[in-house]
Amino acid sequence: MPDAASAPQPVAGRRSRVALAGFGAWGQMHARALAAIPEAELVAIYCHGDTSAAAAAALAPGVPVFRRYDELLALGALDVVNIAVPNDQHAAFAVAALKAGHHIFLEKPLGLSLEECDAVLGAAEATRRMVAVNHELRVSHQWGKVREMIEAGDIGRVTHQHFSLFRHAFRPGSGGWRRDPARVGSWILEELVHFVDLVLWYARENGPPVRLLAQSTSPSGLSDTVSVLMTWADGSTALVTQCLAGFQHHTLLEVAGDAGAIRTWWSGAQDRTAHPSFALDVQRRGASDVETIAVPQSGEIFELEENMRQALLGFQTGESVMPARDARTAVGLCLAIEQSIREGGAVELNGYI
Repeated sequence: MPDAASAPQPVAGRRSRVALAGFGAWGQMHARALAAIPEAELVAIYCHGDTSAAAAAALAPGVPVFRRYDELLALGALDVVNIAVPNDQHAAFAVAALKAGHHIFLEKPLGLSLEECDAVLGAAEATRRMVAVNHELRVSHQWGKVREMIEAGDIGRVTHQHFSLFRHAFRPGSGGWRRDPARVGSWILEELVHFVDLVLWYARENGPPVRLLAQSTSPSGLSDTVSVLMTWADGSTALVTQCLAGFQHHTLLEVAGDAGAIRTWWSGAQDRTAHPSFALDVQRRGASDVETIAVPQSGEIFELEENMRQALLGFQTGESVMPARDARTAVGLCLAIEQSIREGGAVELNGYI
């Protein structure tokens, strides 16, 4: 393991040298986002298969392509490893990059188990390197604004949240990994983890939830339809639902506080559309009218770029845009949801968060 004090780090005023591990459809979105960030320089790409290697050569001409991850990590002129491989490889790729002395920008989920998550956290602590997990909705002009209004006290204390996802089925991914439980973990960890993280973030002042009850009608075992009721010690609640048997991509959030409420939604032909419809409305403390908040743009293709930009800045300032410990908590809640579905009853959350 390299000495933590001597390993390469991004230097203020210099572009961060980034290696991209994974060049599937979403990895290619990462490459496009990096190309739009002046503070980043893509210096290497790891590809597992021939198809992704050919795509890397075409879309990032002149950038060296590696077929062995250890060879990429051995590069001297490297600051950050951006990891966009299938879910089952997240933790192992992250630990290897941290031990090689690099900061990491890691796709969610942090790991498929709490043991995997803790391995990443332990490696980051041991090497004094930083981890930023791509929960990109936190930096959104839309979803991030909700947190700003709650933190400002515009609706008082959060008492209830309803968050729903209604969309088409997931793309199978290279080799069908998204439909393989051993590789994806579950479809709860694949996307619902984003919305679990947001309801925890929005209710941060209420403390952690204490129990949850989940049900799924999915015959696949990967939970394409899920309903989850979370309860906090103060009596506040959150209902989170996922339906992957729908069409297009639609999300809705309704937040009630003891002095106001927020309603916001997003709709597009697909999750990566550049021209979605969305709105954000609030009735603030003491106001009789509903106010529509202007949102300049919203969507994961925009938020991915912004999240990367903030992550690179955070590696220089020592503040992670999405701390790995928060990402661990979101994974823990998703695992508790899976347990509740399997066992058909409520789950106490002490051992998960």
